[in-house]
Amino acid sequence: MSIASNLDSIKASLPENVTLVAVSKTKPVADLMEAYETGQRIFGENKIQEMADKWEQMPKDIQWHMIGHVQTNKVKFMAPFVNLIHGVDSLKLLQEIDKQALKNNRVIDCLLQIHIAEEETKFGLDQNELNLLLSSPEFKEMKNIRILGLMGMATFTENQNQIKKEFTHLKSIFDSLKNSDEYGKGALQGVSTISMGMSGDYQLAIECGSTMVRIGSSIFGGR
Repeated sequence: MSIASNLDSIKASLPENVTLVAVSKTKPVADLMEAYETGQRIFGENKIQEMADKWEQMPKDIQWHMIGHVQTNKVKFMAPFVNLIHGVDSLKLLQEIDKQALKNNRVIDCLLQIHIAEEETKFGLDQNELNLLLSSPEFKEMKNIRILGLMGMATFTENQNQIKKEFTHLKSIFDSLKNSDEYGKGALQGVSTISMGMSGDYQLAIECGSTMVRIGSSIFGGR
């Protein structure tokens, strides 16, 4: 199957309210351009330097999503162009994004990453850390970031019940955040995105309420 036909079949399976991020990390520009020619405009990368290189080479109507773990000292390299940063897992990182966005005269959209997996290796905030971040005076002062929602990664397991439990947990945190007034009027008015689900579990994620899925190998093949 070609990249184009893979994309077409995946898009046909997605509900209208679900955004597809084509995870293009490690893939050559030629592969991304094949997806681009099929109409795909949102690409996800997990290394800032690789994403910046591709941004320079490719059409400028592409939205670039940073889906990997972000080191604070690398934010400045993507601040001029990144559309959405998925894995924001600390106040310190958010402050750096805000600072670099201001330097570039931009407002950068972010998702806060919530730790839902049983594996210790996955990054993210727990519910208490999320509440502390959102209620902090530092957060309230930020003018150049916008929180669009939450992101989470389920445990790497065949156990569908466990994955479902983790996705449902993220959805419940998302719902309470969306309906909350406690963080100041307007601070979270743009909260509409819940990014969960990848090639192996995106259909289950959508059933659990995901509005954004990150799919790589099912489009581009294995790495």
